[in-house]
Amino acid sequence: MSTVMELILVIPILLISLSIHEYSHGYVSYLLGDPTPKQNGRLTLNPIAHLDLMGSLVLLITRRIGWAKPVPINPRYYQNPRRGLMLVGVAGPASNLIMAVIFSLVFKAVMFTVDAGSLNAVNLQISDLQYVTLNFLYLAIIVNLSLGFFNLLPIPPLDGSNILRGVLPRNLDKYLNKLQGPIGMVILLVLAYTGLLWQMISPFVNLFLGILI
Repeated sequence: MSTVMELILVIPILLISLSIHEYSHGYVSYLLGDPTPKQNGRLTLNPIAHLDLMGSLVLLITRRIGWAKPVPINPRYYQNPRRGLMLVGVAGPASNLIMAVIFSLVFKAVMFTVDAGSLNAVNLQISDLQYVTLNFLYLAIIVNLSLGFFNLLPIPPLDGSNILRGVLPRNLDKYLNKLQGPIGMVILLVLAYTGLLWQMISPFVNLFLGILI
């Protein structure tokens, strides 16, 4: 598959995956009593409300990792702020992993329509629609697995930092707080530039990809 075709297929995957990811954050926060996401118009699946220009460009370039505009939340509305932040943090990556499972089930369903003999010979012998559909679903699985495990990294501002904060003793919060803001972003950019970021998450992506496919 050409790079141009892959980019064309990644764009709708980007819109779907990031929108559901951010909506999941907002919806869980809303369920915990926080009206902030709804008041800010973020309880929606409209991708325009969620897209971040830089995060979208990164996802288009890497076709693996990226981010959207964080949903505004207010933990003061939660009965237990630490537990609430952890649940809200889990919601985003969990939605991506669930989507990966759903896309894999559809992928397998489409595979049933493909003649095994033609696949063993030359992939392009299958119909154009089947070819594009299978590639779209395969990319959707990879993108959602990558987004899910990327956001589970315990580096602010990623969701994993709030999940980690929810299980660590309060006296360790100061270490995570030091990574908030520009420092955390610099660490992520360095990891991405050096290729270490993909090395960190690719074993999990490949493991689950093998299980799902």
